[in-house]
Amino acid sequence: MNLNTEHMDQAAYMLKAISQGTRLCVISLLSESEELTVSQMVELLSCEQSLLSHHLTDMRAKGILNCRRDGKNCYYSLKNKQIVQIIDCIQTCNCLK
Repeated sequence: MNLNTEHMDQAAYMLKAISQGTRLCVISLLSESEELTVSQMVELLSCEQSLLSHHLTDMRAKGILNCRRDGKNCYYSLKNKQIVQIIDCIQTCNCLK
């Protein structure tokens, strides 16, 4: 078996970066919408704005999300759309009940 350790290290880094329910939900939401504001995500996820902002800032720093500011609003979008494949795998996995 020929394993590419660099590829596996990148995969592990990405999995660690999204290994939290709120982060997985953010990715799922952004896979369905081109971009969303923090306020829109707070409403859709029914979570605290401060907690969501913490997750968004960290995901942005790790290269998962893009952010653009327009006035008072920050609009978030997925930087790497391939991460959606991870969400698709999780949602169709038979091992989760």
